Amino acid sequence: MVYLLFFIIINNRRKQNMKKTEKAGKLSVKELQSIMNKKAGMNIVHKLTDSNPTEVTQWIPTGSTWLDSIICRGKKTGLPVGKVIEIAGEEATGKSFMAAQIAANAQKEGIIPVYFDSESSIDPNFLTKAGCDLDNLLYVQAVSVEKVLEIIEDLLKTSDNQYLFIWDSMALTPTVTDIEGDFNPQSSMAVKPRILSKGLSKLITPIADAKSTLLILNQLKLNIGAEGNPKYLTQSQKFFTPGGKALAYAYSLRIWLTGSKAKDSFAYDDKGYRVGSLVKARLEKSRFGSQGRSCEFKILWGDQVGVMDDESLLTAIENSEHYSSGAWNTLRYADGSEEKFRKDEWAAKMKEEKFRTRVMELIDEEVVRKFDERTGDASDFYDESQKEDDLDSKAAGL
Repeated sequence: MVYLLFFIIINNRRKQNMKKTEKAGKLSVKELQSIMNKKAGMNIVHKLTDSNPTEVTQWIPTGSTWLDSIICRGKKTGLPVGKVIEIAGEEATGKSFMAAQIAANAQKEGIIPVYFDSESSIDPNFLTKAGCDLDNLLYVQAVSVEKVLEIIEDLLKTSDNQYLFIWDSMALTPTVTDIEGDFNPQSSMAVKPRILSKGLSKLITPIADAKSTLLILNQLKLNIGAEGNPKYLTQSQKFFTPGGKALAYAYSLRIWLTGSKAKDSFAYDDKGYRVGSLVKARLEKSRFGSQGRSCEFKILWGDQVGVMDDESLLTAIENSEHYSSGAWNTLRYADGSEEKFRKDEWAAKMKEEKFRTRVMELIDEEVVRKFDERTGDASDFYDESQKEDDLDSKAAGL
């Protein structure tokens, strides 16, 4: 009797286990998505035809129409929301000035800027000139790399706000080991790259899910240890950015800024004082089909702060068949009519609605659509110095 009872109990348990392992049959993709997300305890499985964290649906204008027009193939955009971005540049190329204008543009989109300052150099008046609303901006002293990463993580966890995290600059932010140690660089070698590698890999998904953005300002340094003849090195070989090699993999967009010391590379006021400088922006990396494209513009750092946007557009349309230069410049409208003007009248003409509308049409045609449709001369779209470097490298057999 005891054996029979024991057999019945074991047999019942076996049947129950078999029921647990029975397949549910064919399920739809939506049902599979629901099951996986329920098991994970969070939404990590998505249909790419629905709203998902990998798709960029919002962009923050940089302040430069030309730069916005080359970032994403086929459209005028800006910095992609939900991604990690780097703006790296040589000294005095306007990284902080661009970041301030980007912060102001983010506020117009309802995004809260969080400004991490490792250099203790941000002047409230400077941010106001750039168009920022100081009452809706968080300023944080970047006392350590670890603290910056922790604050970003905490803010993403504690609210549903959209943030633009600006890290100015990552290169000058110390680690806790740097702070607590001595001044010997060997004692903390490679500590920062390891922390950043772990930190960014941990934060990329939360940033995307929160539709927030991390903009890292970095230094562009000459690579003294680069092997080979400097004449034949590409721009990527000539320069490097601090923080380790893992960072480049985390970036969806890398913008490198380089300057010029020539006299005509500055902007002057009516009394001859320098109030801005010329900057070349090159897309060192882009996940939006535009790597290698470049543009140039002047950045104001005098009484006004930001990109001299309208002035740069004259250079952007100079290859158009609808524009010609000379003693008198000529702009041709779609209806066949023409308008002549002198070069020094460009800024004033851009304030006229009809003239400005036509220029924007040519920007869309020359900078956006011709590149997207591959109908223009390819050499017009890429960084000329980089192209020459590539040709020289091939000729040298490098």
